[in-house]
Amino acid sequence: MPTLNRRGFLAGAAALSTCVIADRSWGQVASGPFKLPPLAYPADSLEPHIDARTMEIHHDRHHAAYVNNLNDALKDYPDLAKRPLRDILANLGSVPDSIRTKVRNNGGGHANHTMFWQVMGKGGGEPGGQLKAAIDRDLGGLEKLQQDFNAAGLGVFGSGWVFVTAGRDGKLALVQRPNQDTPLMDGQSVLFGNDVWEHAYYLKYQNRRGDYLKAWWNVVNWQALEDRYARALNGSLDL
Repeated sequence: MPTLNRRGFLAGAAALSTCVIADRSWGQVASGPFKLPPLAYPADSLEPHIDARTMEIHHDRHHAAYVNNLNDALKDYPDLAKRPLRDILANLGSVPDSIRTKVRNNGGGHANHTMFWQVMGKGGGEPGGQLKAAIDRDLGGLEKLQQDFNAAGLGVFGSGWVFVTAGRDGKLALVQRPNQDTPLMDGQSVLFGNDVWEHAYYLKYQNRRGDYLKAWWNVVNWQALEDRYARALNGSLDL
């Protein structure tokens, strides 16, 4: 059996990606109601835990593709396109059958990634205040949360996400979702989540998803999560 070197792998991965994501979506965002949010930090800020090249491809290409494809799906439905994304995702049954799957996949991808960039940063440390109390109460403490979260991420078959949701009552819960599905589709609020699609980690970790999940905690921005938790409690948390 021939050996697949790094150059061969990257070429093959690029070719495979074009089967899923149109070339026009890579690195460019067409006009439309939904926009690609810029990263709030340089792409190399999360080194060595997440490499800069992965961040660039993940944000500039994959996320851009979800935005483009969502705008394309909604181009003939101006009234629907004016609705907030959270509202669209929570009411997918009201989306026309002809575009529902495209909106589900790409709207979910846009929402998930918008959240993803926000909950990461220099990281380190531990949660404090109300968030720490909620993690202790509902998830058994930070160490137990990390263990269970990583196990849930490993347990996602194929591609998907692992999330912590936050109710208006402050209660936290750990959930998995396949593909680009999101708890927003069930009317829940997302405190944070980690992307376990291979494009999130394969350049650095290859098939070692468990190593990626463990390393990811080093880039969790607890200050941002404390802010998101406060907004979940007062009902102002969006994506």
